Amino acid sequence: MDYWFPVFVTFLVSFFAIKLVKPLAVKTGLLDYPCERKVHDGHIPLVGGIAIYLSVLITSMVFIEHSQNLNIYLVAAALVLFLGALDDRYLLSVKVRLVSQIIVASLMIFGTETYLQSFGTIFGFFELHLGYTGAAVSVIAIIAGINAINMMDGIDGLAGALSLIAFGALAFLLSRFTNEWYLLPVLFIAALLAYLLFNLNLHHSFTKVFMGDSGNMFIGLTIVWLMIVGTELDTPAFRPVTALYIIAIPLIDMVSVMIRRMRSGGSPFTADRQHLHHLFEALGYSRRYALVAISCVACLFAFIGCLAEIYFVPEWILFTFFILLFTCYSLFTQQMWDNINNKKNN
Repeated sequence: MDYWFPVFVTFLVSFFAIKLVKPLAVKTGLLDYPCERKVHDGHIPLVGGIAIYLSVLITSMVFIEHSQNLNIYLVAAALVLFLGALDDRYLLSVKVRLVSQIIVASLMIFGTETYLQSFGTIFGFFELHLGYTGAAVSVIAIIAGINAINMMDGIDGLAGALSLIAFGALAFLLSRFTNEWYLLPVLFIAALLAYLLFNLNLHHSFTKVFMGDSGNMFIGLTIVWLMIVGTELDTPAFRPVTALYIIAIPLIDMVSVMIRRMRSGGSPFTADRQHLHHLFEALGYSRRYALVAISCVACLFAFIGCLAEIYFVPEWILFTFFILLFTCYSLFTQQMWDNINNKKNN
């Protein structure tokens, strides 16, 4: 199927959905208010995720072949979107969010009976089969993806841009083989492009909107789900280790921040201003500079992952390089924050 027409339709639906649902955000109080952690002007409607879901729901039902797995995905996505909207409106506790995410992820995994069967030969000498534990690992992976994207939504356009890059890589890898899923990330790319017009204020007529937790959770769920699907097709579109590179920046930053929080005696789930985009701000760079720089690095990692898949670079090499990358990132950012804090204290 030529994907240009579905892309065009999805973009238009997402664009007009944002305009239509913005007034509802004001009436229902679905707004983001400035606070110590959220620095922006005015009360911003949290409707980006809702508009993206509506556009993908409508166009996927039209352009993607119907299947039980697709229907289960759309239901699970609606549930996590609803959960995120409740969190946007009422600030749910960490326990409620985690339990709800486990339920939604379990619905996806056990409803479709699709989950990670193996980590591949990441240790070089043997294939690391997961067996029945693969279902639990897949649930954990989905929850990690949901929260990784959510944690990166700290400056305008960042969560959208990183999601765009991930979906671009997934669309490329899935399109290399005949399967029913390759069009879904393409639809997300179109929907996200419409959202970014508003989120980045690319024209004076585009009033700013945010994705909200509803959008971040929904997109995080979708990215990890497509990663699981891509590795478990009859003809796998890519290997599990490649998925690490597709979502490298959000994943590495989330784990690093959580480790720093625990080392300081706090909860790994306590929100703070210790993420990569906050580091750029603390060093004096503009938010737009941080957006471009982080997005370029994310593009590089996704490109490396896709290139490694094409040339079938051994999995143990990819995994070892990723662990080294994570270690260097964690040590470097920890040192940078220590220097910044020392300067403040002095």
